[in-house]
Amino acid sequence: MTEQANHHLLLIDDDFNLGQLLKEYLEIEGFKLDTAHNGADGIAKAEKDYDLILLDVMMPDMSGFEVLKIIRQKKQILTPVLMLTAKGDEMDRVLGLELGADDYLPKPYSHRELVARVKALIRRSQMDMSPEQKQIHLDVGGIELDTSTHSAKAEGNILELTTTEFKVLQTLMIEANKVVDKNSLNLAALGRRIEAYDRSIDMHVSNLRKKIQAVAPDLQRIKTIRGVGYMFTDEENAAEEQE
Repeated sequence: MTEQANHHLLLIDDDFNLGQLLKEYLEIEGFKLDTAHNGADGIAKAEKDYDLILLDVMMPDMSGFEVLKIIRQKKQILTPVLMLTAKGDEMDRVLGLELGADDYLPKPYSHRELVARVKALIRRSQMDMSPEQKQIHLDVGGIELDTSTHSAKAEGNILELTTTEFKVLQTLMIEANKVVDKNSLNLAALGRRIEAYDRSIDMHVSNLRKKIQAVAPDLQRIKTIRGVGYMFTDEENAAEEQE
């Protein structure tokens, strides 16, 4: 039995032929794949227990962005989402990440690359949820994080974070007042090394900053160290250098 034999995926894409091809290929690789060919069906199915959701951007009745926005508004759905975007369309990637996608893969893509991304996100997600994973409670600079309940607060106010945003915050807080380079942060949050022109981790940090500021406007905890990475600081009113 393969490592991924019990991993259950959901593909939301209106392309029937692509769905059938991916189903056949992923099942050969040991995954189980369900498909939804429109946004409404995808949203309904997303409430089930999946290890990962593959979500296409371009769908006629409801775009992938609309589907993602609704999924992320449902607090019980913490499933990682891999967006399938148009090749070279950076705006699609940025918008998908802003709305709560964990990672993106531009079309056309190779099946091997798709499987690698899927494995990386599932591995990262399952490490966070594993009962063997050390339970951590952090309280630094007005922000609290608890891995046992997968919860975070800023000045006592709940932060509604995606699994990736939570992992970014956890990684930075563990290394508080130390610089975490982008590649290390990418490995911790997305399960893969950073690629050329890849802005995924920058977008996740940007989203995290916005969510902290929304509930605790005076907290500026995540500093950009230009050309290197990021640092979580417990200094009061720490200056934030934006890229």
